[in-house]
Amino acid sequence: MRQYNDPNDFINDMNRFKMEFKRNGKFAAVIVLIIVVAIGIFSSFYTVQPDEEAVVLRFGRYLDTNPPGLHFKVPMGVDKVIKVRTKRVHQAEFGFRTKNSARRRSSYSNTNFDDESLMLTGDLNVAIVEWVVQFQIADPYKFLFQTSSPERNIRDVSESIMRRVVGDRSVTEVLTTGRVEIGSKAQELIQEVLDRYDLGIRVVTVKLQDVNPPDVVKASFNEVNEAKQEQEKVINQAEEAYNKIIPEARGKANKLISEAEGIGKAVVNRAYGDAEKFLAILTEYRKAPQITRKRIYLETLEGIYSKLNNLTIVDSKIKGLLPIFQSNSGNSTTKQ
Repeated sequence: MRQYNDPNDFINDMNRFKMEFKRNGKFAAVIVLIIVVAIGIFSSFYTVQPDEEAVVLRFGRYLDTNPPGLHFKVPMGVDKVIKVRTKRVHQAEFGFRTKNSARRRSSYSNTNFDDESLMLTGDLNVAIVEWVVQFQIADPYKFLFQTSSPERNIRDVSESIMRRVVGDRSVTEVLTTGRVEIGSKAQELIQEVLDRYDLGIRVVTVKLQDVNPPDVVKASFNEVNEAKQEQEKVINQAEEAYNKIIPEARGKANKLISEAEGIGKAVVNRAYGDAEKFLAILTEYRKAPQITRKRIYLETLEGIYSKLNNLTIVDSKIKGLLPIFQSNSGNSTTKQ
């Protein structure tokens, strides 16, 4: 530290120090101002990604929701931007947890989640139900500020609805044929509850991943299931045989009925024709009985003789047989 013998030297040094401080202070203020302006300019713009929407708050109060793209905001903490991934499908898992899905085959956690998956069915049996709820954020403002913990609300509502839907069905239906229907019904009811609370969430799908009986009764249930499958197999085989034999028998019966109906119609039509023919002959006969009788007689003989190859007419008054003409076949026709 410098020692001053003359007070004037001390005063001069202090004055020189004040001048240097003022000069350097102005320079530092300019640098600080430039830095503040640069920070304000760079913090006034923000980018929203294609799968996001931005909720803008001004002094903590909701201002607007901006779509993807480049946007402006008031810097220095006046405007606050919260980005929400609204285009991405989020997933809530129940009864299991996915540990790693980056590889070709996903790996799952070994932790037991029976408190979520163990459910009572409508026929008072127990089933382990694992399911997934996939959802999207339809309104980011409602998702952020309508409730303090939207993810927790989704899980609570989903678990409650799934227990309700499973509780309305038998264990056989839950484990076998009713899985798709259960997922669809649960999706509908979950969406109704979320809309009632106005959480800004849209349920994409509810899918049952795996449904099993408890380990204690799994072996017995598998035996029952195998017996039911065998029963269904026998029933299907019987129905197949039935569908093969019965239509064939019905076809044959319909064929015989059709043939009989055809023959019956032909006989009836022939009878009508014969009757009309007889009536026509009768009409002509009444006009000239002798001539008609003779004509009918000759036509009848002509019809009979035309069917014979060899003809022999024997007269009881003549003792010998005389040839009358040669037939086309070379056989002689004689009259006695």
